[in-house]
Amino acid sequence: MAVDFDGETAIVTGAASGIGRETAKRFAAEGANVVVTDVDTDGGNETVDLINGDGGTATFVETDVSDPAAVEAMVQETVDTYGGLDIAVNNAGIEGETEPLADVSVDAWDRLIDVNMKGVWLSMKYELPELKVDGGGVIVNTSSIAGLVAAGGAPYVASKHGVVGLTRVAATQYADAGVRVNAVCPGVIDTPMVDRAGEDDPEAIEQFVGMQPLGRMGTPEEVANAIAWLCSDEASFITGNAYPVDGGFTAL
Repeated sequence: MAVDFDGETAIVTGAASGIGRETAKRFAAEGANVVVTDVDTDGGNETVDLINGDGGTATFVETDVSDPAAVEAMVQETVDTYGGLDIAVNNAGIEGETEPLADVSVDAWDRLIDVNMKGVWLSMKYELPELKVDGGGVIVNTSSIAGLVAAGGAPYVASKHGVVGLTRVAATQYADAGVRVNAVCPGVIDTPMVDRAGEDDPEAIEQFVGMQPLGRMGTPEEVANAIAWLCSDEASFITGNAYPVDGGFTAL
């Protein structure tokens, strides 16, 4: 796969572990300056250490994506440090409650929507003006198979469907500015988030894995590969789409 990000600058939110970490590492390996962001400072700094230790270039910016001031500061620090922004991967997200819709607490609903959907909107709100400066760029938002089908609790499914909707709106509104916007929709991926969900309900995780025709969990690296391709010139005519990376789950 022809991927070359030499000299480009990328933001990856939620990059302290899992898909975000592997995406940040992949971009750095392909020559990008990477801004690693997360609320987890230890994990975020560890990601930066891994990248810099392999000869890449990365910095960490602690960011709560549900906080408008923090997101604006994240983008500004990126521009101040590296002189611009070319790629944004809005990956930060949290898992939610799985009880029936009517039993979900208002606080749980608000928190999950704030991070998973509002966080993506805020990130794009402040990234898009910078991407337009030099004639365009690329955004990939991390949704989920729960953004395509009703797989999970109501707040999580609603938030991930919202990410797909925001992706499509941004793609159509900013195409003439040279900005491409797509989403990836991972299935069951071997990440700390899935580990936590498995502790609460191991049978549910086994059931979802069993529904993936390839018969296994995906890896964070496999999702990072899809994200890297979508951000590359190889995908130059692709925008406004939501790509499952799910071992065939949504093909059923």
